[in-house]
Amino acid sequence: MTKPFYLSPILNSPYLAPTRHHALSEDGQPMEHPPIEGRRRSKYVTPVPRARKVKGKGDRQQQDFGFERAADGQAYNPTPIINEIRGYLETWRSLPNPNDWGVTPTTQRLLQHWRHHDFQSARPFFCQVEAVETVVWLTEVARGRRQYAHIFRHLEEANAGANPELFRLALKLATGAGKTTVMAMLIAWQAINAARQPNSSLFSKGFLLIAPGITIKDRLRVLNPADSENYYQTRELVPPELMTDLGKAKIVITNYHAFQRREKLETNKTGRAVLSGWRNEELITKETEGEMLQRACGELLSLKNIVVINDEAHHCYRERPPTEEELALKGDEKEEAEKNNQAARLWISGIEALKRKVGVRAVYDLSATPFFLRGSGYEEGTLFPWVVSDFSLVDAIECGIVKLPRVPVSDNAVNAETPVFRNLWDYIGKEMPKKGKGKAGELDPLQLPPRLQTALYALYAHYEKEYEAWERAGIGVPPVFIVVCNNTASSNLVYEWISGWDREVEGQRQNIHRGHLKLFSNFDQYGNPLPRMNTLLIDSQQVDSGEALDENFRKIAAAEIELFRKEKAAREGAAEADKISDSDLLREVMNTVGRKGRLGERIRCVVSVSMLTEGWDANTVTHILGVRAFGTQLLCEQVIGRGLRRQSYELNPETGLFETEYADILGIPFDFATEPQDVVRKPPKPVTRVFAVRERERLSIRFPRVAGYRTELPDDLISATFSADSRLELTPELVGPCTARLEGLVGEGHDISPDALDDMRPNTVAVHLTKKLVETYFRDPDQPPPYHLYNQIQPITRRWIRDCLVMKGGTKAGMLTYAELADIAAGLIYKAIVHEAGASGEPVVKAMLDPYNPYGNTSHVSFITTKTNLWATAADKSHVNYVVCDSDWEGEFARVVEGHPSTLAYVKNQALGFEVPYRDGSTNRKYLPDFIVLLDDGKGPDDPLQLIVEIKGFKDLNAQIKAETMRALWVPGVNNLKTFGRWAFAEFRDAFAIQEEWANLTDGFVSRNHAEKVPA
Repeated sequence: MTKPFYLSPILNSPYLAPTRHHALSEDGQPMEHPPIEGRRRSKYVTPVPRARKVKGKGDRQQQDFGFERAADGQAYNPTPIINEIRGYLETWRSLPNPNDWGVTPTTQRLLQHWRHHDFQSARPFFCQVEAVETVVWLTEVARGRRQYAHIFRHLEEANAGANPELFRLALKLATGAGKTTVMAMLIAWQAINAARQPNSSLFSKGFLLIAPGITIKDRLRVLNPADSENYYQTRELVPPELMTDLGKAKIVITNYHAFQRREKLETNKTGRAVLSGWRNEELITKETEGEMLQRACGELLSLKNIVVINDEAHHCYRERPPTEEELALKGDEKEEAEKNNQAARLWISGIEALKRKVGVRAVYDLSATPFFLRGSGYEEGTLFPWVVSDFSLVDAIECGIVKLPRVPVSDNAVNAETPVFRNLWDYIGKEMPKKGKGKAGELDPLQLPPRLQTALYALYAHYEKEYEAWERAGIGVPPVFIVVCNNTASSNLVYEWISGWDREVEGQRQNIHRGHLKLFSNFDQYGNPLPRMNTLLIDSQQVDSGEALDENFRKIAAAEIELFRKEKAAREGAAEADKISDSDLLREVMNTVGRKGRLGERIRCVVSVSMLTEGWDANTVTHILGVRAFGTQLLCEQVIGRGLRRQSYELNPETGLFETEYADILGIPFDFATEPQDVVRKPPKPVTRVFAVRERERLSIRFPRVAGYRTELPDDLISATFSADSRLELTPELVGPCTARLEGLVGEGHDISPDALDDMRPNTVAVHLTKKLVETYFRDPDQPPPYHLYNQIQPITRRWIRDCLVMKGGTKAGMLTYAELADIAAGLIYKAIVHEAGASGEPVVKAMLDPYNPYGNTSHVSFITTKTNLWATAADKSHVNYVVCDSDWEGEFARVVEGHPSTLAYVKNQALGFEVPYRDGSTNRKYLPDFIVLLDDGKGPDDPLQLIVEIKGFKDLNAQIKAETMRALWVPGVNNLKTFGRWAFAEFRDAFAIQEEWANLTDGFVSRNHAEKVPA
């Protein structure tokens, strides 16, 4: 029987808190048990299911994380604190009133935006929002409160051991869960608060982002607000009215290698002796700490107390004396441990130096695997004790955020203790070349160990089927097969076996073999190199360090480098190709694997030295083969993470969940999904960038950011004129059933209805509504209600009940005493009073602008959409290149507007930041109209009418309240400011009459202005 996990691995929406989880045994095995209600608690050990095929004790499991078994206290388990914080967050998140959250108004605005905004493209996952919420709650809510003192005591003690000079908070998110988005949200929260509260001790406008290599550094440029593809706009992470404040932030992105103090004077031994003189004085040729910081951190040194964000933060810690296990390491394992140790020491020393120089306000660590590495002096795989938020790989699988990894669990190798392809290195390691022994052309690829050749053929056979399925689905790029090797000798051998190789014979290069795997061959049937390579050989550590390539690797990859240089020259010109170094070129190819129109577009196979553990965000990886040793679960998860990014992020409309995607793994002893499942392959939706076109700057539209309204009504004469939008229709849909039938099993039934409300006469209702009006809308702050206005307002209220109240389906006038309905009715009456007062010509309403960002314009529009219903705007009519149509009506409106001679410019209100505050009953809300159109209404292009347009098929009560707000408050309020020109509002409700109605509307404006010019 198929276990529930394999039948339906995805249980939860990626955008909501998990509500169910699969049952796992103590050692992480999926169980034959239905899903369990509630969220899985954070707990380690990470699940590593055992193979089905095990002989005796021969199943060589990786080391688990065993927190409780360390005698020296180094295995410090933070998961109780993580789970406790989760509980506090759940309660805090459920508070309905933002004023009760205990955070700044800016933080309120950002949290509401991230939780509830109607994102046009990528909406933040729940795990991303939760990670940021955790830091916000600890910083703004919990800090200083006695009931949470133990949490901060835990964090202080945890940091004291490994970070004695720093206070770090670590956020654990599974690979593919979007750490870059979390970083952008943290920066926005800190920077905008710092701009609006410059004296606060909680926030900073300076940020140092530290990456483990050039690859990630390049990718993190989207965190710079000035970048054209920055996440704040393209992913709508920051409301447009806050972008100005975000622009005040200073952000430096670097890799930890920049903290290495460089030589200022390059000289040989003889030159150094000459410069030292006869006294042999010591030469100081390296940078000072201050010079290093100036180079690495630049403009940040002019600030105080900056925020540091560590990406892939498991590389950063203060090491301890080595353990006995680490002292016993030899060979490649010892060298790897020493490299880990050296990198961690350099990384954290740089942050400590920065703190000494300018101060560090906070350090935020982000990693899928925030564990101590081998060489740290801690037990390898121990979770950083300052982790405060955890969204594990299992959680990500159950939310569908990542692919499901599958590895072999059985085979027909009779004498093998475990499946051979699960721990492949155990069977082939001694037959592979040792580091330094192999050079290009000296080893025979035909001598690969037989088990490795069989593994390559087996995984490739499945790849062929996947490749054909992707072709049929029209995905447009190929799936990717990656091989992870231990050194350059092994990788070159595997690379040549896969893709083919040539040798120099009698002074001529001759093709010896076209490659064993047809789809991965780099040679055609005649042995000539293909113009576009199928297989890429890469040394990810060399390419990612930013340093020059090792001469041996340069020789091995010479043909690749030359081919890609020619391709780049053909695409961008010879000058561009000559500008970049070999390592830059290979990095560009690696970074663009699976991306249409880029150098790496057609790469099908990547053979890698090292592990590609960081910085590779290709989402087309479907197969991974490990040709190296894997001592721990940590290494397994890091390598497998390269294949876990989803290819499609489209929800199934029926379930509201993602479809399951898989990555097939050989040679890496990590297991979670073991039963074969059929996969439905869907091509990803095309992505379109919508942005303000610089060449159309003359069509820019400026608009006010209104925060509220101030009204000044005359006390001596209050009157009202009611319109169709003043009506309130009471129906059972609004108030509940007004007739219900009750029947028993036997006997006569009867009906019930709210007849008790029949005793409440209309005058009684009018008294109630008048009192509500006086107390809500006519009362000055800190003043008693002006009940002396009661006699002027009550006749208006009675007339409204008589003329504008419509009761259907058995509803009663007395229902207007319900608090929610009374608020709605009072709002409609008040808008009619304001509208009448404004008709006298005196300025009654004035709009109150956002004090921080009083206006916005179309220049800042920039976002990504996957919607395909797009209208390409005319170059002489819109500043923004597309209208993203939520309905065909909007496309028709764009066509009509562009074709009319009165139209000067227009824009769809999307990612524009144009919001209208309004009151829906007792709740304050924001309304986003559909379009802004600049019209020449007869007063010339220098004095255009700025028309706000709403396109609405069915007009419900909420739409009615929005329309009344526009007519009675927003439009007159803005016009009375006299600083934003002339504004008006119009609605269109008939898709088939838009052209006729638009013509009538514009003609009406022109006629009215003409009549005003003609003297009576």
